[in-house]
Amino acid sequence: MIRLGREFVAALYELAEQRGLGIEVIIATMESAMLSAYNKYLPDDRQAEIKIDLDTGDMRIFEIRKVVEETGDNPGKEISLKDALRYDKSAKVGQEIRIEQNPPNFGRIAAQTVRQVITQKLRDAERNIIINSFADKVGDMVSGTVYKVDGDDITISINEKTDADLPKRERIPGERYNLGTVMRFYVLEIKTKPHGPRIILSRTHPGLLKKLLELEIPEIQEGTIEIKNIARDPGSRAKVAVSSLDPNVDPVGSLIGAGGMRIKSIIQSLRGEKIDAVIYNSDPLIFIKNAMVPAQIAKVEPVLDHEKEATVYVYPDQLSLAIGSKGQNVKLAAKLTGWKLNVTGVEPDRMPTLKDIFHEVFES
Repeated sequence: MIRLGREFVAALYELAEQRGLGIEVIIATMESAMLSAYNKYLPDDRQAEIKIDLDTGDMRIFEIRKVVEETGDNPGKEISLKDALRYDKSAKVGQEIRIEQNPPNFGRIAAQTVRQVITQKLRDAERNIIINSFADKVGDMVSGTVYKVDGDDITISINEKTDADLPKRERIPGERYNLGTVMRFYVLEIKTKPHGPRIILSRTHPGLLKKLLELEIPEIQEGTIEIKNIARDPGSRAKVAVSSLDPNVDPVGSLIGAGGMRIKSIIQSLRGEKIDAVIYNSDPLIFIKNAMVPAQIAKVEPVLDHEKEATVYVYPDQLSLAIGSKGQNVKLAAKLTGWKLNVTGVEPDRMPTLKDIFHEVFES
């Protein structure tokens, strides 16, 4: 038995409070660190366990041996029944017994190795507890500060004890991430990495726009307006499908706000990303027509024998607007509705002229 003392135990409680960890975590870490030191002290590959008594401050070391009739080539892991009975009168062959050890000079050897081990293990335990506390925040929005930029690696500080990664694929193209900049992020996942679990953030996920809308639009918070779907081309354009549960509430007007004030703050949060508010309709063809905003659509027809595929007919002066730059508008509309969309031009309806009626006369 090694006497650590009550002052040592008091120091452990103080450490637990400083780190925001349970005393059980501190003790388990201490026992693990001590065991690591003892394993280096052992002359062979024995099994051992270490227990610290919080009441007395005593540390006990036990080696675990398997009871056999006669010890063979592995005396460090076995004990003969005759010797085992001296420690435990009920010992039987095949059982494991624990034999308390009081190794000389172990205190000095432990002191040399335990500090480094316990520091690392406490850091790992603290990080795991913080990471686990964020498990219920996956799919939510958090504020963070750009803490470190190292090439393609960007670290975001969420609070004084927690940081997270913002991978390149989750960044808005062209957006600057200057040190000290405070931004909002979507908590994408908690990912296992070689150096432990890491929180992965996103600036491109549709969920970020959804959370910003919920934050800024009271009608969404109250449940009067429902967000049906979101499609984003991050940093450039987005489409948001909304519906109203109250016929007296205009969902599009509510999102935009007077003079566009509501939507402007969200646009600023997303590097000027333009946002099209789209009225949702349970009729997919009407929904597609609405989703093609800002273009005016002549008609929408489903493609026969093709599931969820439609042809969108637009007048010539609306064709480029319907397709959008590099096909952006129709791509977002397709993503929003879940339909494959083919855009084609159509001639406008007009009254027949005399030339149409007397075609043969004019052509002769």
